[in-house]
Formats: sequence, structure tokens, C-alpha cells
Amino acid sequence: MILEHPRDLRGHLSPGRRLMGLDPGSKTWGLALSDVSWMLATPLTTLGRRKYGQDVRVLADLIREHDVAGLVVGLPLEMDGTEGRRCQSVRDLAANLDRDLGLPIAFWDERLSTSAVEKFLIGEADLSRGKRARAIDRAAAAYILQGALDSLG
Repeated sequence: MILEHPRDLRGHLSPGRRLMGLDPGSKTWGLALSDVSWMLATPLTTLGRRKYGQDVRVLADLIREHDVAGLVVGLPLEMDGTEGRRCQSVRDLAANLDRDLGLPIAFWDERLSTSAVEKFLIGEADLSRGKRARAIDRAAAAYILQGALDSLG
């Protein structure tokens, strides 16, 4: 089931289970997990993209391992709030994940998430370029998921 806003997830989730954040990209997927109280998002991992079938199997394994009840997928809106070509590809991905995983899926505006995370990783965490590249996708997924969790508050 695809929902437009994370607040709509509440009625479709079992308490005590986690949400997973997904920052989908053409080369990688960043993943993050919530705690069971849906208050805090934590970066999980970055998956290098292969074929969709392989990617969804790895994702399904992580969902089972972490007892995930729903997904929050970053939606790459344009700066003016409209949906461009990238949004359609993310919506197509969500439709496929809905079909293959059967979890409730909600979207969250991901505008500036990578930029905000990168600024933090450079300034606060003082990570080198190489370490930043490995951390940025999962950190962006956590940023997206945290925004969605805050809206559930």
C-alpha cells in the first residue's frame, strides 16, 4: 500500500516494529532504521545497486532481520516543489517494492537532504572525502526518515 504522507502510516503499522528509510539512487540505496518507538532514525547501510531482483532480495532480508513494518522513501521533488522525471522513477520503484514486499510505503520530501548531510559530515564529523562518500547515502536515508518520524510525533 502506497501512502502519500508518513502520518498515514500510523494506522497501518503494528506498535513495537521499526520503520526503514530508503534514499533511492541510480547507483546506491541508502538505508536507515527507526527505533521501535518511532522517535529516532539511525543510518543502517548503503547498498550498491545491481539488478532489481537482487536488490529487493537483500532489502527483504534486512526488513526481516530488523522487523520492519513500513518504508519511508525519499521523493526527489524539484526545488519549486513540483515532481520531475526522478520522482516518477522513485514512484515506479515504490510500486515495485509495494508489489514485492507488501509493506506500507510513504514518501518524504528529500530536497536538500544530501546537501544537509554532507555539510554536517564535513563540518561536524570532519570526515575525509572517501569516508564521506561511503557514509552519505545511509546518512541521507536517516535524515529523510527522521523528518518523517518527526511528522508522526
